[in-house]
Amino acid sequence: MDKQSGYTWKLGMFVTIGLLLFITAIYFIGKQRNLFGSTFRITSNFKTVSGLEIGNNVRFSGINVGTIEEITLINDSSVVVGMVLKDEVRKFIKTDARATIGSDGLMGDKVLTIIPGVKSKVMIKNNEKIASIDGIEMNDIMKSVKKSVDNAGIITEELAIFSHSMNNGNGALARLVRDEGMANSVSKTLNNLESGTKGFSENMEAAKSNFLLKGYYKKKQKKAEEKKEAVKDKKEEQEEAAKEKAEKEKEEAAKKAEADKNKK
Repeated sequence: MDKQSGYTWKLGMFVTIGLLLFITAIYFIGKQRNLFGSTFRITSNFKTVSGLEIGNNVRFSGINVGTIEEITLINDSSVVVGMVLKDEVRKFIKTDARATIGSDGLMGDKVLTIIPGVKSKVMIKNNEKIASIDGIEMNDIMKSVKKSVDNAGIITEELAIFSHSMNNGNGALARLVRDEGMANSVSKTLNNLESGTKGFSENMEAAKSNFLLKGYYKKKQKKAEEKKEAVKDKKEEQEEAAKEKAEKEKEEAAKKAEADKNKK
């Protein structure tokens, strides 16, 4: 009899513990799926959901505020995603909010993120639709990386060919660098250009002393001096006018002060 009671007690404990674990699991699953508490529903259209699944988290400002309830394929370029969110966050989500799909970490589960709006002040309603932003696919990133690597390979190869040509003396630039005669020729050309420039300056100075051109340059110089003098005169006139204006204002202020004094 005592043995039978011991088995019954153990069975009762096992059933009780199992029931508690089951209730706890149901509670956490229900909390995760927003089965308890007040909720509301919104949708958003995407070209592709990028592996998003029913039950994945919905985040707003980095906080889990709901879950994905439904994913419906409309056609080959449109997928409707329905989400259930906690009613307490509805006041923060406006009609110009946008949805985007990303990853929870580099290799984590897909997450739908709601980006807050910036212009609208109108709160989102139940069963309303918000705009979406298509995220960057990993394939697109890999294609971009591959293209960059290919370009780097081409540049490296061309640099190697250029370096090889320079070392072997192939090409005009290599001959210019390595050929002493050609380098001397380039140096002479530069010297000739410098001499020509210097000679041109000397010829211009000589032209100024020439009898026929002397009058022209003298007239030009006189014109420049007259212009300079005119600017100077104008500046002096402006300063004089400003001075007279200041004195006049000072006199008027003194007269006004005297008149006010006499009134008192």
